[in-house]
Amino acid sequence: QVMLVESGGGLVQAGGSLRLSCAASTIVFSIETMGWYRQAPGEQRELVASITSGGTTKYADSVKGRFSISRDDAEKRVYLQMNSLKPEDTAVYYCNAESVVVLGDPNEYNYWGRGTQVTVSS
Repeated sequence: QVMLVESGGGLVQAGGSLRLSCAASTIVFSIETMGWYRQAPGEQRELVASITSGGTTKYADSVKGRFSISRDDAEKRVYLQMNSLKPEDTAVYYCNAESVVVLGDPNEYNYWGRGTQVTVSS
């Protein structure tokens, strides 16, 4: 069973910064795309940022220029550096891994983490 474990959430004042981290289980052989999604109360889950194994990144318009996604394939981790945080960034942030190949299994799977709360006060 592959697990994605997020960390780094918390409470921060507007204008502050947080760095989210997501670690995948060691049984993972490769991950094509890793990303961060968020879901605010009463809202749908939305893509915040994603990064492919080739390094191609994608960002939601609302976070461009403020957030930066990166990954460390050796450590099977993905990071989200969030700067200039705004109250509207408040949400539960979920790590996502697409096209995951597990050792000893030829299939590909998608996985979600359990989420980490980010709260930005005004």
